[in-house]
Amino acid sequence: MQMPKNSSHSRLASDPRSLGVYGVKEAAHYLGLPAATLRAWVMGRPYATRQGTRTALPVIRIPEPTPPRLSFYNLCEAHVLGAIRRQHHVALPDVRRAVDYLRKHFNTVHPLIEKAMETDGKDLFISHMGDLVAITRGGQITIREALETYLRRIERDPEGLPVKLFPFTRQAIQDAPRNVVIDARVAFGRPVITGTNVPTSVIAERYKAGDSIRDLMEDYGREAAEIEEAIRCELDLKAA
Repeated sequence: MQMPKNSSHSRLASDPRSLGVYGVKEAAHYLGLPAATLRAWVMGRPYATRQGTRTALPVIRIPEPTPPRLSFYNLCEAHVLGAIRRQHHVALPDVRRAVDYLRKHFNTVHPLIEKAMETDGKDLFISHMGDLVAITRGGQITIREALETYLRRIERDPEGLPVKLFPFTRQAIQDAPRNVVIDARVAFGRPVITGTNVPTSVIAERYKAGDSIRDLMEDYGREAAEIEEAIRCELDLKAA
């Protein structure tokens, strides 16, 4: 089914959510991804051929390649791609092939964050994942469910573009709480406790300095679960 084309190129170009504000390591940390994986997605990766070393093109197009800086939109794209990383070690060329197909199909720079991705986009993405086509039907269902779980963590504006991302702060992603949010309009796009402008980094620093969960609850007027998720967002998952 041919999806209607849009003019998202010009719309995204003037959007502050498209500005490069996240370093690769920082973005990888927020998303729970290996930094090397995210770097390959946004910068490409060298590979050997009989004719010599070549560099694969990036999967995600970032606004500032030198040094690499990701935008909020890029963060959401990587969040969606992270869904398949949790399920299968998919070859980068297969990921690129699927994303390129969606990019042309939707006529957009960032197809993985278009509203259409929540409908036909999921199936188109899965069906163009190269080797994934050969996976059993159960495996494809697993990937579809993972994509749906990740897409539900993105809150959109009336035009269907992301405005908030609720990153996973723990390894178990099913029914994970939404106590931490990334909003490009709040705290310069850094994670905060949902419903506040309190950066998770501030909570984590105070926790490392010796403040107890109870102290932080009282100082910020938040529940224990919110304080714990803020700490998990910044520190090792075993730290809280």
